[in-house]
Amino acid sequence: MDSRTRWLALIVLCMGDLMIVLDTTIVNVALPSIREDLAFSETSLAWVVNAYLLTFGGFLLLGGRLGDLFGHRRLFLIGLTLFTAASLACGLAQSQESLIAARAVQGLGGAVVAVVALSLVVTMFTEPRELAKAMGVISFVAAGGGSIGVLLGGVLTDSRLALDLPRQHPDRGRGVRGVPAPASGGRGRVG
Repeated sequence: MDSRTRWLALIVLCMGDLMIVLDTTIVNVALPSIREDLAFSETSLAWVVNAYLLTFGGFLLLGGRLGDLFGHRRLFLIGLTLFTAASLACGLAQSQESLIAARAVQGLGGAVVAVVALSLVVTMFTEPRELAKAMGVISFVAAGGGSIGVLLGGVLTDSRLALDLPRQHPDRGRGVRGVPAPASGGRGRVG
């Protein structure tokens, strides 16, 4: 594999890791909205985070071993697909149980992506100097993703509130009078 291909592959791996980190931080910021929309209690709301963390932590070793057995590239794509499908299920969840189950599946997909991405980096970059650069890049993306996720989570949560406010206060919403209210009469959910 030539140098250009390896660095392009690293960008793809970084995007996978970024997606996982962004999701984690965005969900943490959106917890109050999730609680309100799906009528979670304080105690049960913790399961939105815990379901993800338990499966993420629990499947890291298994994900690495499966990558060794079936191929890192294949497992990376399976994990990414699983994570993305579970993210869609989270966004469409209409009950506490379905959201918690989707978050658990997200944790499984996230664990596979995270561990296999690191395995691929170590496999692709064999020269110590290039490996150090690649690990630095993927670490920077993960750390930066945490910061971006907090900001993005706030923007998404605030934009949801900003879109609902004009409908609730007609004198402030002259520009959006033609926008119909949601069929359920409630607000949408970010998550």
